[in-house]
Order: sequence, then structure tokens, then C-alpha cells
Amino acid sequence: MEDKIIESIGYVLPAIVTGLVGYYMFKGTIKQQNSEKRLTLVSERKKEALPIKLQAYERMLLFCERMNPVKMLVRIKPISENTQDYLQLLITNLTQEFEHNLVQQIYISDASWTTILATKNAIIIKLKAVSETVNSASELRESVITYYTKTIPPTETAISFIKNEVRKII
Repeated sequence: MEDKIIESIGYVLPAIVTGLVGYYMFKGTIKQQNSEKRLTLVSERKKEALPIKLQAYERMLLFCERMNPVKMLVRIKPISENTQDYLQLLITNLTQEFEHNLVQQIYISDASWTTILATKNAIIIKLKAVSETVNSASELRESVITYYTKTIPPTETAISFIKNEVRKII
């Protein structure tokens, strides 16, 4: 009887060991296949999202170009000689452009969005500050254009930042 038990253990033990080894190998293979599938899905999502992200960065770059104070003042002529009217026209235009591109924040990095927002605010603050020291819309235009031809506009910093972000993505 003991011989039969030992003989049965001799047959069963290798089968159990082989079964366990097979189980762990199969488990590892399935785990690896799942990882590869996840990586493939993530890669496909990134491929689909890349054009959308690039388009968002393009739109924000265009927004920065449009809010460049010198270009904006050349593009938007004063409607009267009243400084406050012209200031309000510039700020309204800037705000409308910003609101038009507001949704792009979903697709760009937080750092880029913060930079663009800071740029917009810096331009508005500078326009308001200059408007307090001049007497007419023409003087406002001249003062701001003169100031930004001597210094680097904040839009250039934002554009540079956006370009660096795009380089990281690509």
C-alpha cells in the first residue's frame, strides 16, 4: 500500500510541478500581451491627439502674434481721439480674441496657458498705464509702439515658450 502511495506521488508530483510552471509562464505571457495592447492603444490615442494638440498650439501662436502690441496697434486704428475710447477698443479686441481661443487650453500644457494668460494681462496693464500718461489716442499708439520697439514684447516670450513646447511634443 505504501508503495502504491509513493508510486502515485511519483506520478502526481511532476504533473503538479509542470502544471504550476505552465500556469506561471502562461500568466506572464498574458500579462505581457495585455501590456503590449495597452501601449498600442496609448500610442494610437497619442497619434490621434497629436494633430489636435498641434492645431491648438498653432492657434495660440497666432493669438500671440495678433496680440503683439505693435501689430495690434497698427491693425486697429483709433475710432476717435479719445484715449479711453481707443483703450477700450484695444482691450475689447484683445478680450474677444482671447475668448475665441479659450477652449484651446484643453489641448495645451498648463505652463503654456499660464504664459499666454500672463502675456495678455501684461499687455493690458501696459496699455492702461500708458493711457494714463497721454492725452490722445494717437499719442497712445505712438507711446506704446515706441516702447515695444525698444523692448521685447511679452508676446515674443510667449511665442518662444510655445515653440519650445511644440518641439517637446514632436
